[in-house]
Amino acid sequence: MVTSSSRVEPLHWKVVVDAVDPHAQADFWGAALHYEPEDNSGLIERLLSFGALGGEATVEYHGRPAFRDLVAVRHPDDPYDAETGTGLGRRVLFQRVPEAKSGKNRLHLDLHAGPERRAEEVARLIGLGATVLREVSEPAGAWTVLADPEGNEFCVQ
Repeated sequence: MVTSSSRVEPLHWKVVVDAVDPHAQADFWGAALHYEPEDNSGLIERLLSFGALGGEATVEYHGRPAFRDLVAVRHPDDPYDAETGTGLGRRVLFQRVPEAKSGKNRLHLDLHAGPERRAEEVARLIGLGATVLREVSEPAGAWTVLADPEGNEFCVQ
């Protein structure tokens, strides 16, 4: 039993998505969710100046230095560490992996647009590079199953 005096603080978390092209995925999901790409350029420049990070580990992303293999997007209203640019709230991190997606997702995002905006949101996401996989209509509700540019499935309700 946990009492109020021994309450353990909840863990901070983020969703991590494997990607062949993390920066393209960050652009897609940032636009899809109306999230902002994190700006880690200050941290990267410090690491480069100390010799703790080699230039081959960086790329230019939106006109500033970024990690080559990692990039995150965050909710624009959530706090972030101004020194590192790292989000402290809702965020999605994309990490480079050598292999493309294979098999069915075991975890996916549901975007809640509402029945009155679902068609509009689906059309917007298609314009960003998503593909419609199927429409679902059940007694519990209706939603559209889509795939992002790398084939990761997600739903719009």
